[in-house]
Amino acid sequence: MEAKAKLWSSKPEPHDYPAAEDYLSLIMSPEEARASVKLIKKGPIVQRKAKDILRASRLTRLDDTNHHVRGDLEKIKAGERLSPVLLVRGDLRRDRPLIVADGFHRICASWLTDEDADVPCQIGDLVGR
Repeated sequence: MEAKAKLWSSKPEPHDYPAAEDYLSLIMSPEEARASVKLIKKGPIVQRKAKDILRASRLTRLDDTNHHVRGDLEKIKAGERLSPVLLVRGDLRRDRPLIVADGFHRICASWLTDEDADVPCQIGDLVGR
């Protein structure tokens, strides 16, 4: 397990937050996206299994034929640390899946390496809904 923990940085890269906001602004208002990212930033880094993140998000995992996934797999192989992923919590009662705001390709690369691997993430709640 010790070696696997070294695959991940202890905190997200600064550019991950604007990327998350940019993505979220496609599915909610820019104001809601900005507020959601602020909540993500306030959250602690927590560990979740790659397979569980994919299940909760209802996203189909990409394989190593995807350029970005392949790039993250190469980073893993080279010993480069991946940035934690940024998530917006889903809501079972409203049939709303988990939103991967940033880091989908990293989740897929992690799953391909070890589907049971812990993926560090920051999770925020959805604002304005």
